Amino acid sequence: MTTACVRKVLPNVKDFKTFWKKQGPFRYALTSKEYPPVLLEPEEWIFGQDKQAVLKELMQFSRMKMFFAPAPFNPDNKNILRPDDICAWKIVHFPEPWNAMICDGFLPEGQLTRAVVDECLRLGLAEDESGIEQAFFSLLERQLDCMGYVWLPPRGNAKTAFIHEYLEEWLKDEEEGGLL
Repeated sequence: MTTACVRKVLPNVKDFKTFWKKQGPFRYALTSKEYPPVLLEPEEWIFGQDKQAVLKELMQFSRMKMFFAPAPFNPDNKNILRPDDICAWKIVHFPEPWNAMICDGFLPEGQLTRAVVDECLRLGLAEDESGIEQAFFSLLERQLDCMGYVWLPPRGNAKTAFIHEYLEEWLKDEEEGGLL
């Protein structure tokens, strides 16, 4: 399975359906439900077969040379005032536009929270770099809606993103807006 993602600006349902037919289908699809979008161009989509690859593409993980690293402090050191909910991990070169984003998994500057460690425990992962990374993306996936993104994963036993309801609503919006 390839982890390459495709970024494409698709301004209307017709463009989306044409693209999906020619390039797809894809297991995951992501776009913004906010305007202006954060980390995306207006009407831009990211498609891929691997959810972590799609989320990394959104964050521009490779381009920004991001990585998970132990935070440069000891969270058990109570001599320094710090929020209780941070953990001893951070994402280096964190996307600056996300510093104002609300998510249970991180604080500004990519400092990860205890929620990521809790997710590690929930998933039975080690609290090492690999485990923290997997837990972060698992938590992030559940937070995308409140962060202003549309996340279309497969449903049930499906092998591709469940796009039907989203496309029906989008088509209805275009009809009501007189775009068709």
